Amino acid sequence: MESTLTGPSVSPWTHEDAIERYMIDRWGAGYFGVNPDGRLTARPLQDGGRSIPILDVVQEAQAQGLHAPMLIRFQDLLHHRVRAIHGAFHKAIADSGYQGAYRGVYPIKVNQLREVLEEILAAGQSFHFGIEVGSKPELFAGLAIHTDPESLIVCNGYKDDAFIRTALVGRKLGKRVILIAEKLAEVRAIVRVAREMNVEPLVGLRVRLVSKGAGKWATSGGEHAKFGLSAIEILEAAQVLADAGMAQAFKLLHFHIGSQVPDIHIVKRAVREAARYYAKLRKMGHELQYLDVGGGLAVDYDGSRSTFHSSMNYSVTEYADNVVCNILEVCDEEKVPHPTIVSESGRATVAHHSVLVVEVFGSIEKTPQEEFTVASPDHRLIRTLKDSDRRLTPETLGECWHDIQEVKEEAQQRFEVGALELPVKAEVERLYWHLAERIHQVATTLDPSEVPEDLGDLRNQLADQHICNFSVFQSLLDHWALGQLFPIVPIHRLDERPDAEATLVDITCDSDGKVSKFIDLQDVKETLSLHALNTSPYYLGIFLTGAYQDIMGDLHNLFGRVNEVHVFLDDDEEDGWYVEETIPASTISEVLAMTQYQNHDLAGRLKAQIDAAIKADRLRPNEGMRLLADYERGLKDQTYLTLAKPTEPAQRASVPPPAK
Repeated sequence: MESTLTGPSVSPWTHEDAIERYMIDRWGAGYFGVNPDGRLTARPLQDGGRSIPILDVVQEAQAQGLHAPMLIRFQDLLHHRVRAIHGAFHKAIADSGYQGAYRGVYPIKVNQLREVLEEILAAGQSFHFGIEVGSKPELFAGLAIHTDPESLIVCNGYKDDAFIRTALVGRKLGKRVILIAEKLAEVRAIVRVAREMNVEPLVGLRVRLVSKGAGKWATSGGEHAKFGLSAIEILEAAQVLADAGMAQAFKLLHFHIGSQVPDIHIVKRAVREAARYYAKLRKMGHELQYLDVGGGLAVDYDGSRSTFHSSMNYSVTEYADNVVCNILEVCDEEKVPHPTIVSESGRATVAHHSVLVVEVFGSIEKTPQEEFTVASPDHRLIRTLKDSDRRLTPETLGECWHDIQEVKEEAQQRFEVGALELPVKAEVERLYWHLAERIHQVATTLDPSEVPEDLGDLRNQLADQHICNFSVFQSLLDHWALGQLFPIVPIHRLDERPDAEATLVDITCDSDGKVSKFIDLQDVKETLSLHALNTSPYYLGIFLTGAYQDIMGDLHNLFGRVNEVHVFLDDDEEDGWYVEETIPASTISEVLAMTQYQNHDLAGRLKAQIDAAIKADRLRPNEGMRLLADYERGLKDQTYLTLAKPTEPAQRASVPPPAK
């Protein structure tokens, strides 16, 4: 069937159009861009350093034997984020005349990986940047990695005697380890264990504010929060310390209103409430030194710069200014000393530094390009569809849409009761989707007011599903569990106009293993603009994944950790950067061991079955030994798919196109 409709003229597409389409200049915060060759670049030092084409990093990693899915860490970006946050607070303190200091701590729960923590501590060494831990394993790691006696180790979370004892080992080593009590029983336990160990503790109390956050993590704060002490419990805890002769140990007041706080007004209100607690306690004679404002400094994942849960309506500079100035105003009003401000901005420190690169290796299409035909039956329903195709004009748009929907519904009903043969059903489906696409093309040429309302969702219905070699549950858990949005952009071909709308599906055998919500300036999109697949690999970058996603993934379908590449800038290198370290992905044997399957046992069980097959003459001995060797060799493979070489065409999973 020939189409006689033509759309409006299309202007040439450039890499600048790609920046606008994918909003890279908004969510990228100056760390990402696109070069004229259409390759997405990372700028770890923003305008102060080199641009690194991300595809070049992928190709360098491939030369070292690693393939997508691949996590790329730009370590210099971590350094830049640490300096940026500290710089914002130091400027706010200087500009306002604040008399206290600032001490940042990194909450390692956001990303506990050793390489990440070491880079953050190295970047913050001159600022005496410390760490926050919330569990015994985190404390054990942090105690060993932390070496600066001037920086803090803040201990949050529920604690048993072993937790407290380990923290007090740090006190004996001269570290500024502050135990934050989440409940009264912990204060009594700290007193008891400290006496046993003959060490003076440093104690903080977490206050449960009335103020609470907003968005996905709002329940971290407020009167019904999981952690923290009420006003009466704060007074009782202070009395417990005083009765034990440890009044001087009460050094810090802490609060936390939740991660990813999108609205600066919420931050202001919480800081003022906590500052009032601090000031009243100081006036009661408690020699507090620190006010810990917790986490919450957000990341603008969608670039909308709004109060949407995946965004923020403020900058790091505005955040620091408001924290400092509101504490200053309350303290001056109450005539108490300005405390040292502590903040736990983990998400804002690490989110930008890692990029997950995945390869698209196939698509599930409604209207594929390959030609495959079946004998076209002469049937009334098929004749009706062909007639609609001939009659399609802007004026008959709504009428044709209604007609083909009726045909599709009737065909399905007749097929379910056995009154329609399979070739007819197949032909109806092909023609229906072909016509749906033509109707959508006509609709795009019209003024929106002229398009029938019931065509509004047609674009999403026509979207392809691009199949990506990764697991949402391992690498993008917050998207599945919480609906968290992440910027997703092709890392190449950005000098070409994207010609397809698609959602993404992973390789797990779970219908939830998909990404079907994407960032947009005004709302959430249900499709992503991508390019048609060809014979070359097609790579997508999933950005701002450095917070939580690196560490919280599960083993759904036993897909393990992905390959990892660490990149550093270096002016002595020809390209200005180099791959400092690569970490291979989990192997099949490694993830099986996590679920109590051991290599030797698995191989032994299979060998017994092969031996039995040889004895029964179902296998020849040489063939059996080759099969066993292949099995044992396969246990050393990585868990993700080994895809076709670039010279081989990408495979498509689709229904056939309509006959012409």
